[in-house]
Amino acid sequence: MALAKSVVATVALLSLAGPALAEDVKKKQASGAFEVELSPVSEKGESPARMVLTKSFTGDLIGTGTGQMMADANKTTGARVYVALETITGSLNGKQGSFIVTHHGTMTKTSQNLSIEIVPDSGTDELSGITGTMAIQNVDGKHSYTINYSLPDS
Repeated sequence: MALAKSVVATVALLSLAGPALAEDVKKKQASGAFEVELSPVSEKGESPARMVLTKSFTGDLIGTGTGQMMADANKTTGARVYVALETITGSLNGKQGSFIVTHHGTMTKTSQNLSIEIVPDSGTDELSGITGTMAIQNVDGKHSYTINYSLPDS
């Protein structure tokens, strides 16, 4: 019964979406490289640590990212976590605007998980309506990204 109500609610919301219905959305991918600078804002030894992040993107995304990050670790067990909010501004596959992403990463001695999501309804200008996810890689200190996203037709 709860599932049926959830499906009905979802269908009702989609019917209100207007031009952003599933058939009007184009799925795209963007990739490239970025440089990141982290500047501590917390006091030495403060837990969790707080940092300002600044990124410069090249490739399919040409622009900048600015945000704040918090991170913490358990030195005994090796568990680590970070969360961040970042606003990305620039040109994504030729479309101008900005959007917000949220980061959540955890790591143990044996596993790691990173989730970066574009905040729904955070897009501006030509990126209005953007949804999707971002993956980042760090290989030998070189950072790269892949963004899988959708935009409503104009």
